[in-house]
Amino acid sequence: MQNSRRDHIVSCLDIVWESMSGLCESFTEDLWKRATDCPGWSVQDQLSHITGSESRLAGNPTLDHTPPESPHVKNQIGASNEAHVDYRRSRPGSKVLKEFNNVTANRREMLKDVTEDDLAVETQNPTGSGTLADAMYIRIFDAWVHEQDIRRAVGTAGHFEGLVAEYSMNRMADVMPYVMGRRASAPDGTTASFQITGLSGLTMSIGVTDGRASRLGSEPDEPTVTLVMESEVFLRLCCGRIDPEEALNAGAVKIAGNLRLGEAIVQQMNYMP
Repeated sequence: MQNSRRDHIVSCLDIVWESMSGLCESFTEDLWKRATDCPGWSVQDQLSHITGSESRLAGNPTLDHTPPESPHVKNQIGASNEAHVDYRRSRPGSKVLKEFNNVTANRREMLKDVTEDDLAVETQNPTGSGTLADAMYIRIFDAWVHEQDIRRAVGTAGHFEGLVAEYSMNRMADVMPYVMGRRASAPDGTTASFQITGLSGLTMSIGVTDGRASRLGSEPDEPTVTLVMESEVFLRLCCGRIDPEEALNAGAVKIAGNLRLGEAIVQQMNYMP
């Protein structure tokens, strides 16, 4: 059992970095260049993104590189990410992996000295302002999501159990009240049951009261809508890795109760910028 927030953060980062490194160490150049379902990015691009993000946090000089315009870049965060990715595209994948291993080794050394007080310091992060702990948890989630992008592309399932996977699944689950209430415009009195099956699966219920959706402490007797899907489908919908219509048409999401509301929720689950 982890003793503190600091221990949890350090352990999760170490686990996901080690998992990514081990996954990629035997890749051929063909695998490195294989497309993923993260729009516009190859397997190598995924690792380049994580490498660039951690390099920035390690205090390395700001990258001076302007990539060509790409349709998958939607905002300033995307443009910053694309700069790190495009900068490394001409390199062999093995060179990117070597840099990733070096950068994460440096980050591990830095994290040895991080205290709980440090984690409480306010700082900027991709979602706005927050604490250093908030920024570190974004790094954990981001790395795991991109690891799963790589795994799907190369056909090597894994790391869907344990500390990092469970944290990441719960992080996405915490956004579902916003999705249901604000984005899908579920009316007052509406309840929804999410039943996420498979590895790191979970069950949660959400209700809307006075225009605000929140998680419920218990399952309603007759939820307005019930959505059942596997954990990987949940991840892909939340992160924009599958078109909602495709998921619905393929039967990857089973809806019971109010079909229109269920489909509206599925259509709005992608909350990634």
